[in-house]
Amino acid sequence: MIKLLFAALIAFAVSLCLGPFTIKILHRLKFGQSIRDDGPQTHLKKAGTPTMGGILILVSLVAGLAAADVFTPEVWWVLFLTISFGFIGLVDDFIIVVAKRSLGLKARQKLFAQIVLAGFAAVFMIQGRFPTTQLVPFTDLSLSFPDFGFGNPLFFLYAVFVIVAISNAVNLTDGLDGLASGTTAFAALAFGVLAFWQGHPSLGTFAIILASACFGFVWFNGPPAQVFMGDTGSLALGAALAGISLFSQLSLFFLIIGGIFVSETLSVVIQVTSYKTSGKRIFRMSPLHHHFELGGMLEPKIMIRFWMVGVVLGIIGILGYLLK
Repeated sequence: MIKLLFAALIAFAVSLCLGPFTIKILHRLKFGQSIRDDGPQTHLKKAGTPTMGGILILVSLVAGLAAADVFTPEVWWVLFLTISFGFIGLVDDFIIVVAKRSLGLKARQKLFAQIVLAGFAAVFMIQGRFPTTQLVPFTDLSLSFPDFGFGNPLFFLYAVFVIVAISNAVNLTDGLDGLASGTTAFAALAFGVLAFWQGHPSLGTFAIILASACFGFVWFNGPPAQVFMGDTGSLALGAALAGISLFSQLSLFFLIIGGIFVSETLSVVIQVTSYKTSGKRIFRMSPLHHHFELGGMLEPKIMIRFWMVGVVLGIIGILGYLLK
């Protein structure tokens, strides 16, 4: 426990110490964020704020993991997902910065890369004979995937979907200062607690260190943000949560613990479906946080309320494991 606390403090301290230096370098390189013209007009003043700050989270995470020395096969693969998805985001952010536009890689390019990388992790789980059953919250049931003698194609598809979906869900949530970093931190804490109880201490340690790195980043990302994580951070954080939940057999718990991310994604799906089928919009703007923002709610208030909901959902998710 002392080693875990020390590693978490290392991750937090590295983020605090390297934050000002990272922001200065990003400023010097002119890696400023471009803002969408069709987004909330209050965001236009954020143009030029340094992006790619997700690098700071990744460096802090690796530093914390090195201090904890918990590089089990599961941790290596979750770290692989985290860094590789972060690299996709880094390329996307770099194109945005260089081209001075609000969109980088094409959606199909990002999706293809995500599916390939998620596929590697899924194959590893199957070939490495890691448990693929996923626990169902509030029950003694589990979701099982039959092995047809030539691998486990159903789990492969499930795992790829979970990793890609969660990564993009966190990406959609990253629209307000401190929102994605804070909600990810609370979700990671909940998964960390559950991973320890589930008998996966290395994954629990990874999750706690991830939360600590996110809290360190919030120091600079809270409103008004001095730096944005960009897709470098959001895609990486989503992949990390997905990897932790899959390897610890808790992916179905994400529907509860990650309820904020799920709601943000559903708001986009509902908005797009409604507009294409009826020409009407259900929300003022999607993802969901923009709906509240255009309704007159101040950005810090939205962030704090989403954080509070995230904490409650994390507690409910933990109860979903204990009350079975």
